[in-house]
Amino acid sequence: MTNKELMLNANPVVAFLQKPASEFTKADIIKYVTENDIKMVNFMYPGGDGKLKTLNFVITNLDYLETILTCGERVDGSSLFSFIQAGSSDLYVLPRFSTAFVDPFAEIPTICMLCSYFDKDGNPLESSPEHTLWKACEAFRKVTGMEFHAMGELEYYVIQEDEKMFPAVDQRGYHESAPYAKANEFRQQCMQYIAQAGGQIKYGHSEVGNFCQNGLNYEQNEIEFLPVKAELAADQLTIAKWIIRNLGYQYGYDITFAPKITTGKAGSGLHIHMRMMKDGKNQMLDNGVLSKDARRMIAGMMELAPSITAFGNKNPMSYFRLVPHQEAPTNVCWGDRNRSVLVRVPLGWAADVDMSQKANPLEARSGYDTSSKQTVEMRSPDGSADVYQLIAGLCVACRHGFEMENALELAEKTYVNVNIHAAENADKLAQLACLPDSCEASADCLDKQRKVFEEHGVFSPAMIDGIIKQLRSFGDKTLRADIENKPEEIQKLVDKYFHCG
Repeated sequence: MTNKELMLNANPVVAFLQKPASEFTKADIIKYVTENDIKMVNFMYPGGDGKLKTLNFVITNLDYLETILTCGERVDGSSLFSFIQAGSSDLYVLPRFSTAFVDPFAEIPTICMLCSYFDKDGNPLESSPEHTLWKACEAFRKVTGMEFHAMGELEYYVIQEDEKMFPAVDQRGYHESAPYAKANEFRQQCMQYIAQAGGQIKYGHSEVGNFCQNGLNYEQNEIEFLPVKAELAADQLTIAKWIIRNLGYQYGYDITFAPKITTGKAGSGLHIHMRMMKDGKNQMLDNGVLSKDARRMIAGMMELAPSITAFGNKNPMSYFRLVPHQEAPTNVCWGDRNRSVLVRVPLGWAADVDMSQKANPLEARSGYDTSSKQTVEMRSPDGSADVYQLIAGLCVACRHGFEMENALELAEKTYVNVNIHAAENADKLAQLACLPDSCEASADCLDKQRKVFEEHGVFSPAMIDGIIKQLRSFGDKTLRADIENKPEEIQKLVDKYFHCG
């Protein structure tokens, strides 16, 4: 980072220490705490439900601050994860200094840090979400020689009282401006707080979904991030969800990341974009077209797509979103700029044209390298996902594409350049595999393909067993068909899983 980049950094800890977060040390944290009148330290860590948990420390002397930063603390793992038994439940949580940020909601000056889990022997907990992602990224590096980067599109609904002023057009909220979009100011405040916590944000906007029901206004929004190392991407998404919910609570708004909150209206996804980097260069393009390595990466996702739903679609309402003739995918295929497919290759600035110069004739040709912007997007996941498991699963799938002998052939076979749900393309649709239609079906797919996720020691057998057990416990094999035309039953499920993920 240059001095200018450090000075403009939104994270006050980075700005104060004048160094990137990746270089934070224990001494840096102590310096920030002592010189900024910080009174409390929060340890935060994701539990088995995907939500952040918090442990508070009041700082009364330097020795105690040094102790908690060095030794961490004990927590009850059996209360955090279903796969840990009460008889051997003690875990350690150790703060990762690089994740430090100031709590924007605390009246008492507080600094927060994400933590890693360690077992009784002082080793990283094999089944912890963040360590599983770390192992996935390490295996990807060893097999491909490249770094795996990711970013998410975080969709959510803001629910507030309907003021009956400047009503938005139902299901036409995409990129709407105020006053027709009511939650823009709230979203902008969320973005500012997320940036202060270290989040690298691309942009924010209102989304398609908006409607009024029972005197309440439901407005869908999205905050999209920039691609970063996958481990950091998961941290940022997890913190962002925590911030959006907390700010919603302060505003008196209800917030949901649920995949479906009523019938006939847009559901919320958690699309994940990915790219591969080597020596600081994006490897997704080759002379302006999708590279062979990118197609291998896509082939791996095509092969493992059915079981990826086990990480990205974790409650029964997920499968009320993954239905035909909507923008959520149902079939295993990929394509360019095509929103009916599972994996989309977004528009990527690949044309050798300086559009900025065309829009601004006074500008000289910039010569800006736009290849860094190319990604591929997995469109099936939603807000019920465990973000760390999901990105780890995608990383495994992309690595698997490099280990498959027929990767390029599979990529060619599953490519489509049409709307596969249009009647004239029924023959093509019939040739494509379908995604699971329930949590139980998703568990079955993971059970069949679990070996790939356990290779290189990435997903522990205990974690895979726990995920399968959890998914099968919903007993929803025929649920979608059973209550498809029963809105009251659907609403009961909506209420039950409203605050998922």
